[in-house]
Order: sequence, then structure tokens, then C-alpha cells
Amino acid sequence: MKQLKSDLSAYEDKIGFKEKCKRFLFSFLWLLLARPIPRSLCNGWKLMLLRIFGASVHKRSVVYSSARIYMPWNLVMEEYSCLASGVDCYNPAPIHIGAHTTISQKSYLCSATHDITKSDHPLVLASISIKDQAWVAADAFIGPGVTIGQGAVVGARAVVFKDVEPWTVVGGNPAKFIKKREFEEGSDET
Repeated sequence: MKQLKSDLSAYEDKIGFKEKCKRFLFSFLWLLLARPIPRSLCNGWKLMLLRIFGASVHKRSVVYSSARIYMPWNLVMEEYSCLASGVDCYNPAPIHIGAHTTISQKSYLCSATHDITKSDHPLVLASISIKDQAWVAADAFIGPGVTIGQGAVVGARAVVFKDVEPWTVVGGNPAKFIKKREFEEGSDET
């Protein structure tokens, strides 16, 4: 068997100096000007900070103060979308969150990984798309290159490495199909 050797001394960082400086400035300003604000209060202020750094966020989207956004210029949020408390949005590649979509507390959106088949472990970027009316429940992990279909539900603590079909419910590690998502008629209480 061939002896394998990882050589991280040959690693080349794909994220440039200018992006690192922008990321540092954004992180500092978010910590100073947004993080102390409780939960979703002063949401317009936080959205303005994100827009200053290139995020495309709808005026009716919600970002909690404790959410962490790695590169705001790679974030798109449609109307009534939400990044809840403690969400970690690691987005060196773009992340698009559709309308009426919730990313629940402590979830992790990860749009990058490393190529473990190469000895220098180069960074691999792959966008994430979470379509309209989807729900990513608490503490879920969404991996690079994943699309969560319209109306899909990712269960709490699920780990998603493959696309999720529209209007389905998935859960577990790795996430597997549980059932179709359907609405019951007449659920309004009188």
C-alpha cells in the first residue's frame, strides 16, 4: 500500500487579502454595532450594515444579532426570510435564502470544504440555495453545493450533503427522506 502524506505547507488560500480585510472590518463593525442589540430588535439597522458590505437582503428579511455571516457580499435573502439566533452562515461561496424561509437557531450553512484527495487540501467552493417556503430546523448542517427545494423541511440536527426535493421532510445524519410535506385543510381554529 502506498504511503500517503498530507502536505499543508503547500496550501494556497483562495481568499484574497482584500476580502480578508473587508471580512475583518465587517466582523468588527457587526460585533460593535449589531451584536449588542437583543435578538431581532433594530432589524433595519442590521440589514443596512449588511447592505453596506454588499449583501442583497430584502427589507422584510430578518437577521438576529447573534447570527454570524462570514462574507455578507455572498448573501442573498428574499422577503420574509430569517437567519435566527446563533446561525452560522459560512459563505465564501454564495448562499441564497428564498422568500418565506426560516433558518432556525444554531444551524450551520457551509458553502466551502477542502479537497481531501489532494495532499495540499485546496479549498472547494460550492453555493447553497434554499428555496422559498423552506424551513431548516434548529442546529441543522447544510453542506456545500446543496439545494433545499421549495417548501422542504430539514429536521432539527439533520446533516444535509445532498439536495432535498421540494415539499419533502428530511432528517437524521446523513439526512434521509421522512415524508412528503402536506398541509391539512381547515386547520384554522374558531
